[in-house]
Amino acid sequence: MSPQINEQLSFFREKDTRKPLSTMWNLWHGCSKVSPGCAHCYVYRRDASVGRDSSVVKKTQNFNLPIRKTREGLYKIPSGSYFYTCFSSDFFHPDADEWRPDAWNMMRIRSDCHFFMITKRPERVKDLLPSDWGKGWEHVTIAVTCENQTMADKRLPIYLNLPLKEYAVMVEPMLSAVNLLPYIKNIDSVSVGGESGPDARACDYNWVLDLHDQCIKNGVSFSYHQTGAKLIKDGKLYQIPRSQQHSQAKKAGLDHA
Repeated sequence: MSPQINEQLSFFREKDTRKPLSTMWNLWHGCSKVSPGCAHCYVYRRDASVGRDSSVVKKTQNFNLPIRKTREGLYKIPSGSYFYTCFSSDFFHPDADEWRPDAWNMMRIRSDCHFFMITKRPERVKDLLPSDWGKGWEHVTIAVTCENQTMADKRLPIYLNLPLKEYAVMVEPMLSAVNLLPYIKNIDSVSVGGESGPDARACDYNWVLDLHDQCIKNGVSFSYHQTGAKLIKDGKLYQIPRSQQHSQAKKAGLDHA
C-alpha cells in the first residue's frame, strides 16, 4: 500500500471515534444461475415482485459507498466497519468485469474495514485478483458456496488453491449431506443454512449435525445460522416462519469458534 494511502488512513483513524458498523455493500445487482443452489434465489424472488429482470447485471447507486465522506471530511462508514459485499450478485460475475478494478481500489483504500463476499465462481477468482494481492489481503474474505456434494467436489479443489488469508465455506442452501473431510484440513470456517422462501427445499437436521461433527473433530469453526423454511428433524418435517429461522438455528447451540 502506498505511503499516501497509509497517511490518509492514519488521519481517519485518529479523527474517527464512531462505533464500527455492519453494512451491506451491493455495488452491482443481478446475476445468472449456475447451479442447483440458485434455483430459488432470493434476489430473483425479490426482483420478480417489482418486475425487475435479475439476469441483467447493473452497477448500483451505492457503488462508491466505502469512500463516501461527510461534510467534515470523514468517511461516512466508520473505521473498523464490516462490509457484506455484493450480496445481490456475485463479485466475480463476468458482466461486472469492467467495474471490478475500481471496486478493488476502494477496498484497497479502506483497508481499515473488512469486506466479506461469497462466490459461486471460484474458477474466475485467480485471474481477477488485483496485482498487489500477493498471498491475500487481511481485510478481505472471499468465501465459496457449496450447496451439495457435487458442488463441493467441483468448487473446493479450485477454491482451496487460491491465495487467500482465510478459507470460508458456506453450505447454503444445504440441499444434501456434504462430506468435507477430503478438504477439511485446509478450511478455516464452515457456515450452514437451509433454504428460505415459499418454494424452499427441505434441509435435514442430520446433515447439519454430521457436518458439525466433521468440523469439531478437525478444529474448524462452525456456524449454523439459518434453519431454512423446511427442516426435517427426527423424521418430521417442520415449517419454520422466516422470522424464526435464524433464532431457531442459534437455539440448537451448534456454533463453535
